[in-house]
Amino acid sequence: MASSTSLHEYSYSNESADIRTAVLEVETVGHNDPLPRTATVTRSGQGAARNRNQNENYPKLEEGVFLTWEDLWVTVVSKAKNENGSRSRSILKGVTGYARPGELLAIMGPSGCGKSTLLDALGGRLSSNTRKTGKILINGQKQALAYGTSAYVTQDDTLITTLTVSEAVYYSAQLQLPDSMSKAEKKERAEITIREMGLQDAMNTRIGGWGSKGLSGGQKRRVSICIELLTRPNLLFLDEPTSGLDSAASYYVMSRIANLDKTDGIPRTVITSIHQPSSEVFQLFDNLCLLSAGRTVYFGPASAANQFFSLCGFPCPTLQNPSDHFLKTINKDFEQDIEQGMVGRTPTEVAIDTLIKSYKESESYQQVQRQVAELCKQDFGEELEKRSHAGFLTQSFVLTRRSFMNMYRDRGYYWLRLAVYITIALGLGTIYRGLGHSYESIQARGSLLMFVSSFLTFMAIGGFPSFVEDMKVFERERLNGHYGVSAFVFANTFSSVPFLILTSVVPAAITYYIAGLHKGFEHFIYFACVLFACMMLVESLMMIVASIVPNFLMGIIAGAGIQGLMIMCGGFFQLPNDIPKPLWKFPLYYIAFHKYAYQGLFKNEFIGTTFHSSDQGGKTSSLSGEHILRDKWQVEMGYSKWVDLAILVGMILLYRVLFFVIIKATEKVKTIGTTLLAMPLNKRSMQILVNPSSTPVHGGNL
Repeated sequence: MASSTSLHEYSYSNESADIRTAVLEVETVGHNDPLPRTATVTRSGQGAARNRNQNENYPKLEEGVFLTWEDLWVTVVSKAKNENGSRSRSILKGVTGYARPGELLAIMGPSGCGKSTLLDALGGRLSSNTRKTGKILINGQKQALAYGTSAYVTQDDTLITTLTVSEAVYYSAQLQLPDSMSKAEKKERAEITIREMGLQDAMNTRIGGWGSKGLSGGQKRRVSICIELLTRPNLLFLDEPTSGLDSAASYYVMSRIANLDKTDGIPRTVITSIHQPSSEVFQLFDNLCLLSAGRTVYFGPASAANQFFSLCGFPCPTLQNPSDHFLKTINKDFEQDIEQGMVGRTPTEVAIDTLIKSYKESESYQQVQRQVAELCKQDFGEELEKRSHAGFLTQSFVLTRRSFMNMYRDRGYYWLRLAVYITIALGLGTIYRGLGHSYESIQARGSLLMFVSSFLTFMAIGGFPSFVEDMKVFERERLNGHYGVSAFVFANTFSSVPFLILTSVVPAAITYYIAGLHKGFEHFIYFACVLFACMMLVESLMMIVASIVPNFLMGIIAGAGIQGLMIMCGGFFQLPNDIPKPLWKFPLYYIAFHKYAYQGLFKNEFIGTTFHSSDQGGKTSSLSGEHILRDKWQVEMGYSKWVDLAILVGMILLYRVLFFVIIKATEKVKTIGTTLLAMPLNKRSMQILVNPSSTPVHGGNL
């Protein structure tokens, strides 16, 4: 059984510029081989040199950002009850700590311990189903994270894969940096940032993704960091920056992050969650926050953590990575397997309780409390000032150009669809070739027009995976305040117009002239315009679906189901007068854009056309197109075909506005949900952070 220990003194002394000594005194109780009462740990390294003397002298406000959190609890609320019969589960349990300028704080722990949750709580990114209590202060004040002063690098590298490194960073610079900076200055800032992260040799290499070779995992991670460093933030959050990287790539990425203050001269506060760093990466950390099941096992200098474990009865074996030893000691996920193979090992739960108890009874814990209290009392002056970024027009222009370039380079976005459309158009043209003006051609014309406006446009859902990727990039950039929703919707709409025109006119011309539809250029232009409007409506519909259901399979199923209902109620398979009035005709028939596409195309084709038929006796009869429209297709003849086209255009605008409203409403719902869940259920004496919401929108951009 491990001994029970109490740490009574935890102090620091600096012997030189590059060496920091941690002196710990412990009282050992009930251990067979008592440890010495006083132990000294000496650490040489970049982390030690960076934060030397800072426990005595704090940097000034203009030199950085101080972040403190005290008695922080985060509880997730779920629909299902847990084993205790409650619908809530605590992820963080009263954690306290701080982060200071010029220091790199690493949050470590086994999977599920609350690393990412703590990072999200500090960065204002908790989801709407979480409840947060406690106190988080920035420079001693309750304030939202101002745009430009903080940045958050997510675990997933959500980047536009068709862009090169220089393009991705430069486009982002044009979006984030203010209009007061010239294009040359923004480009210079982008190039400097790229060099700071060691990507100068890959500037002209495309990022790459599925099906295309590009950057390595470590390079992609550095591109993500580059984008967030353009505004020179004082506070930097990184969620698992070494996830999926080998040890060499992990060290290179982390060393670049640790030395940022040396390259740009900004004493940056860096907080990162990290799973299992190598020994070289571990030496880069200034402070370490070690979590287990949401509780703090250790908080203090990373150089003293090894000695802390040793004094608690869990020394790190010789030549073993300290981080591996820490995680193995406090990881209880595989405790049963470990116990079967290692008889006499201290149970993990006992080890965790021993470490937590020792930490709370130590002078180190008291020092953290004093440090937080002192930082909270300091007068840092005014709140952080929000920095300006590019205006709406600049953002819209840059996003449109970036989106257009992505669509042009991505073969699967429009080019593959264009090839499929041409193939189908050739098939339709040859199948219905030479329709003529017999009675038999009436039904054939109707079937052809229905297929073009329904099933040819139906295949626009093939672009849904690309829409989802666009939404992922938008969500990342929106959360970091790069631009507003209105600029994104504007750019997404207008960047696709040239490609939709191409994918409408080319198949329309092939089908129209091979099949021999109504002669006249005006009639062809109308045919192509209706096809363009239908394709844009389907894309608008799928963008709405992507904003609600950001999942490939579920989104395609939902989009296909919605279009199936519209086609069914459009007035072709069941004529308008025969559609049941409840639900199917009112309102679905009038909501479905296929109704207006069918009727507009029918009017364009049949008005002014006469169809002839001869019986067996040689007698010839004829029908006018107007008669066919009125009696056979039951088309509403009270208005012209251009009104149907105008309704389609109006529906495009409506769908795009609805897309904008859904994104904004989703943000508002998350904000309200987070605020409500932040309210305590009982009268516990905890201070609630009136914080940026789970979606911290910087600058209030629309």
